[in-house]
Amino acid sequence: MAKENVPDVVIQRLPLYLRSLVHIAERGQKIVSSTELGAWVGVSSAQIRKDLSYFGEFGKQGLGYDVEFLIGQLRRILKSDQTWHMLIVGAGALGHAIANYRAFENWGFYLVAVFDNDPQKIGSPIGHLIIQPMEELAETIRKRHIEIGILAIPPQSAQAVADQLVAYGIRSLLNYAPINLVLPPGIHVAHIDPVVSLQSMAYYL
Repeated sequence: MAKENVPDVVIQRLPLYLRSLVHIAERGQKIVSSTELGAWVGVSSAQIRKDLSYFGEFGKQGLGYDVEFLIGQLRRILKSDQTWHMLIVGAGALGHAIANYRAFENWGFYLVAVFDNDPQKIGSPIGHLIIQPMEELAETIRKRHIEIGILAIPPQSAQAVADQLVAYGIRSLLNYAPINLVLPPGIHVAHIDPVVSLQSMAYYL
């Protein structure tokens, strides 16, 4: 099925299915039903079956899903069976935390560069890398074949930096800055704002 025919909300649920399946596999379970998987994720069994049906038939009625097989298929669909290179713009406290989070590599995402515009930070170590000046952005993206950019910068800088990254060939952005970015069609942005999540949670308290 063409990518444009799969709703975004389905794509957003697939990593949750994959993560749950990995936990199920670690427990030694070989077969899982849609009801069991739905309980792990917090959705109905019908939703599981509908979401997976966009990509093919992965289970047999009454028998469930082969856990390892479905893990492999979801990795293929989500392209986490490939290697992706990422960069971070912003070497503050958040940038340091992201740079030291090595679990990305378990899913094929490798951080290969970190940038900042503060002269006092440039040249300093961050995780396993050295902080680079923004002037090296374009050349590094080209040489290191970087596909994903992570923004860990103040909101007032985020739009301009995002525009730069897109101009240099980045097509996917993970945005930690608390601002909505306006970018050309074809650029995918995922926003991560803990305050928004906390505000939503507070409604239920």
